[in-house]
Amino acid sequence: MTTFASGTDTLTRDALTVLQPGFTGTTAPDWLLRRLGEGLASVGLFGRNIATPEQVAALTAQLRAERDDVLVAIDEEGGDVTRLEVRTGSSFPGNHALGAVDDVELTREVAAELGRRLAACGVNLNWAPSADVNSNPANPVIGVRSFGADTALVARHTAAYVTGLQSAGVAACTKHFPGHGDTAVDSHHAMPRIDADASVLAERDLAPFRAAIAAGSRAVMSAHILVPALDPDHPATLSRTVLTDLLRGELGYTGLIVTDGMEMQAIAATYGIERGSVLAIAAGADAICVGGGLSDDDTVRRLRDALVAAVRSGELPEARLAEAAERVRELAGWAATAAPAADGTGREDIGLVAARRALRLTAPSPFTPLTEAPFVAAFTPVANIAVGDETPWGVAAEVARLLPGTETGSYTGEDAARAALEAAGERRVVAVVRDEHRHPWMAAALDALLASRPDTVIVEMGVPQAPARGALHIATYGAARVCGRAAAEVIAGE
Repeated sequence: MTTFASGTDTLTRDALTVLQPGFTGTTAPDWLLRRLGEGLASVGLFGRNIATPEQVAALTAQLRAERDDVLVAIDEEGGDVTRLEVRTGSSFPGNHALGAVDDVELTREVAAELGRRLAACGVNLNWAPSADVNSNPANPVIGVRSFGADTALVARHTAAYVTGLQSAGVAACTKHFPGHGDTAVDSHHAMPRIDADASVLAERDLAPFRAAIAAGSRAVMSAHILVPALDPDHPATLSRTVLTDLLRGELGYTGLIVTDGMEMQAIAATYGIERGSVLAIAAGADAICVGGGLSDDDTVRRLRDALVAAVRSGELPEARLAEAAERVRELAGWAATAAPAADGTGREDIGLVAARRALRLTAPSPFTPLTEAPFVAAFTPVANIAVGDETPWGVAAEVARLLPGTETGSYTGEDAARAALEAAGERRVVAVVRDEHRHPWMAAALDALLASRPDTVIVEMGVPQAPARGALHIATYGAARVCGRAAAEVIAGE
């Protein structure tokens, strides 16, 4: 194991150990390597850090040259939320597509193959899966990241995902405890509130986390949500009642508790990241995730110093910080020695297989595949921060591959249908939407489009809550690249 730099006292090392920071660039900066020598035990990778699998492997090797048991974490859910394939779209459908198929062995295989690819790059902690029950159709941040709205379905697929991912030697981090599904607010922007009774939460939201714990999930991520039935005063991430009494006590969880990103506005705008980090550790969290938006040495130093000061002032018990740091080291030790399952050679095509199986086709009469290049009109909503706007989505590229000459345009707002019709001319229209039920302008655009062109093919790449319509309606249950390919194959009759 790593020998720590001389002159770094135990308290300071522990304060560094509980941080999971990010950085900029595709190689590790000097400050990060120096902090690893001083006790930092985890590093988070984001889309900005990734160019190719080979580059990521070189980057993680660079980190391990400084600390051989470093935890390298990533937010790789597959589907809409991908970091490893941030510029191309994911080779794996997300949770909602897997839930639509409802084959737990398929979910396990997909997670195992995803885990194999992460492990090959040197990543050993994945901030996934999302175990949220998508009980609120208006949810702006979970949606297709959830296996579905049925608690039992979400629970069995969460367990299968955890098992599959960890069979590849990659630790799962089940999120967002105690459940982010029944919210209409994105915690990246403000503090969501869930007003369900404790009995509803226990039956609906906690069941998937119980399943994840039973499956051996090595980590659990807290949510920045206020749940008055559990704690009327503190969001879950900062609540001893939620993290220690409920997760540790009632649910019997003994692994690592990681916070969601502390720079998210639900915490940063309310408590500040320094105060929030102290409160989170005091409440029972073991690791502070920060780095999606703040990614420099100053952030690491500020949080380290805030934790040290809180111990020295008596606000944060030194034993609690030491316990948190020891849990980080325990997971780092497991990840450094975890071996992939002996049976796994992997199935590189499993993501596409799953995406094809997830498709749901609705047509008023038999659909005749297109033989001429269409016009693909993408009605594009604003992407949430978890998904990001740098990852391509849709079906245009895949349709163009099968039907050369296909053209496309992206539209939004009240004028979307008129602009799309004008651009399409005489060509057949394929309209691509994402969560039509959440965007009145999008529904109005489809109304106008179908009134003029009833032969339009509609591809819904979000949660398919709106009624199916069009000459053919394809629900993909997610916007991953493989979902687009599967839909394009149907459109072109492949």
